[in-house]
This record gives sequence, C-alpha cells and structure tokens, in this order.
Amino acid sequence: MFRILFVAVAILLFQSAARPAAAQASYDHSNSPETMSEDQKVQKLIEYIRTLQGATFIRDNSEFAPEKAAEHLSSKWKKHASKIKTAEGFVTELATQSSSGTPYSIRFADGTTSTTRDVLLRQLNTLAAQ
Repeated sequence: MFRILFVAVAILLFQSAARPAAAQASYDHSNSPETMSEDQKVQKLIEYIRTLQGATFIRDNSEFAPEKAAEHLSSKWKKHASKIKTAEGFVTELATQSSSGTPYSIRFADGTTSTTRDVLLRQLNTLAAQ
C-alpha cells in the first residue's frame, strides 16, 4: 500500500513540475519569429527604432528623436499596410526613403551613421535568428 501511495505522489509531483515548463515552452514558441505575423515583426522594428538611445533619425535633412521617427514609420505602416505584405517590404519600400527619394538615415550615439534600410534589415535578420 505504501509503495502505491509513493508512486502516485511521485507521478503527481512530476506532472505538476512538467506543466509550467511545457506552458513556458509553448509561450516562448508563440513569440518566436517563425510564428510572428508580419505586422508583429514590423511593430518590433518600429519599437527597435523607438528605443535607440542617443540616436538621431535623419529625414529630408531634418533631425528627429527616435520616438518621432517611430511615430513617423508607424503612421506610414498604418497607411500602407494593405499594400505592403511583409516586414521586409516595410523596410525596403516604406522605411527606406522619403517621398522625395531622399534616403532616411540614423546617426547613432557613437557618431556613426547608417541608412535606416541597412539598420532595419540587420534588425530583421536578428529577429529571424532568435
């Protein structure tokens, strides 16, 4: 009788310990890049721009804080999301240049400058690698 009780308790303990791990694995998988929608990927890219501490977004020879840059890119995405179907399309077609054809760029806190296109494509690749 003691042996049966011991086995039953062991099974219950094992099951209860395994459930949180399984739930966590399920949660983590649902946020993986493979399961993110294209809109979620775009939102992550916009959030990345928003959080670039000390960076300056340059658009049409004017400088903007990361928060303003993120707002601008977000509004472009909202306006054109029905025509642009992928996060890569968002980067290459919307976040690359102004309507005048001038490329957007980002000057980082360390003084280096890169096109927004290159920065966001690298970040998109980083998302895919996670």
